[in-house]
Amino acid sequence: MYTSGNVYYNRQLAGVIAATTNGYTFTYDAAYLRHPQALPVSLTLPLTEGAYFSQQLFPFFDGLIPEGWLLDIAAKRWGLKTYDRFALLLHTCQDAIGAVSIIPHSSMS
Repeated sequence: MYTSGNVYYNRQLAGVIAATTNGYTFTYDAAYLRHPQALPVSLTLPLTEGAYFSQQLFPFFDGLIPEGWLLDIAAKRWGLKTYDRFALLLHTCQDAIGAVSIIPHSSMS
């Protein structure tokens, strides 16, 4: 099972999202922050060096997860529960529509 993933913005590594025992963290990549044209992945997650923490999956990332019949297909395809929002995020947002994509870290690393 994956517990973290790289977050890309316009195909550039922007940060890492991770599940912890107490919730979720999102941290921008230091090299991304140094880039003069870096943009936040969401207006609710402004560029900062510190980590963001939330007990629930950040609303921006939760909003990337498919809904309705597409959610049912995705959950069935990977054997996931529809309430496991983090697993759904990592499995369904690798090639998402829009500027943000999430690539899960290998469970072997």
